[in-house]
Amino acid sequence: MASSRTLLQSLDERFHLHPFTDHDEMHGPGTEIIVSGSGVFVRDAMGRTLLDGLAGLWCLNIGYGREEVIAAVTAQMRQVAFYPSFFNTTTEPAIRLAARLAELAPARLNHTIFCNSGSEANESALKIIRAWWKLRGQPRRMKILSRTFSYHGVTLATASLTGLPSCQEPFDLPLPGFIQVPGPYAYSADREADPKAYGRWCVEETARVIAREGPETIAAIFVEPLQGAGGVIPPPEGYLSALRALCREHGILFVADEVITAFGRLGAWFASELWDLDPDLITLAKGLTSGYVPLGATMVSDEVADTLVHGGYFAHGFTYTGHPTACAAGLANLEVIERDGLIPRVRDDVGPYFQKQLRAFSGHRAVGEIRGVQLIGALELVPRGGKAALTPSMKLGVKAAALAREEGVIVRGIRDIVALAPPLTITREEVDQLFAALRRALDRL
Repeated sequence: MASSRTLLQSLDERFHLHPFTDHDEMHGPGTEIIVSGSGVFVRDAMGRTLLDGLAGLWCLNIGYGREEVIAAVTAQMRQVAFYPSFFNTTTEPAIRLAARLAELAPARLNHTIFCNSGSEANESALKIIRAWWKLRGQPRRMKILSRTFSYHGVTLATASLTGLPSCQEPFDLPLPGFIQVPGPYAYSADREADPKAYGRWCVEETARVIAREGPETIAAIFVEPLQGAGGVIPPPEGYLSALRALCREHGILFVADEVITAFGRLGAWFASELWDLDPDLITLAKGLTSGYVPLGATMVSDEVADTLVHGGYFAHGFTYTGHPTACAAGLANLEVIERDGLIPRVRDDVGPYFQKQLRAFSGHRAVGEIRGVQLIGALELVPRGGKAALTPSMKLGVKAAALAREEGVIVRGIRDIVALAPPLTITREEVDQLFAALRRALDRL
């Protein structure tokens, strides 16, 4: 096993470029290689069993090794592994998954175009929005609003949406026409004592930006109902409803990026339902197949779809749009979520228990703030001198995540934040195991 692992690490170093990685730093000790997974656990090439407290990458909602999805994918590949949805043609799984999403989504969202990832789902949304305004005789509406600390993808356009400097600065982004407004990250602004007031200020500042740019030039705003990769930032009370009302006032399309929040993580099929967002578009990926097969989706309202359908040739899509094997995985995954009652389980049982155990870190000398909703959470970490002693180079979250891995659990380090989002199938006992290991890591930190 050791010789095989060493060979794979050597091949990885020679031939494989990783996403979001410092390669020199990684290849020093050697790449960590995951070889198997079952339930909420994975095993690496060194034989260690690790509890996956991040569900792969916010996505493995139904856990590892679900035979229902494996069987559905196998059966579909035997029948027809691939055929495109070009040429006035498609396949049964794509049709059925689009129909199933229409049943589950907020009332106006009845039309779906598929893709391969969350980045592509937001890229598709951007192009649909441009086409829609042009067809409606308002081609000046091309500017796009997004928020600081947001994450919407890594294509040139979606990285321009993403409100994280680390995703923009290496590539000289954003592109023209992408405008940042403040996200409601009260802790970062030293306003954590009154997040509701800070949320009001964020909406007021967004209104000022709209007035400055001219509402007649703004096409849409992209909003994660709960900001994920930026630091697990739940919306303050009243913030989302005020932001939604502001967009309605100025005719600005509202896009809910639910790549992380859809399909049960917050105890509902869609977070848009929890905050009554009534979005014009929703973008999806991750939990759509629980990561078993790459699949993304852009859902659009009846009003948007009607204009596109009757607007002539729609020149957008990808080779793998509506890939039948991926859509079969999506259908099986949604069936598991519904059949096993994972959403009410998160809402009524394991979600509240997870939040209780997360908030038990209150008072820990390494913890400055605790945030979360149901099965997603974050701890803001501080050094011995407290929040005032933080420096950008500390990266306490990254260090804590490495220590947590040594203690047998996988969490994500983001700047000085530890983020957690385990599979929806996690038990109370496994929640206890996750947080006991994290506490040992923070004690060592």
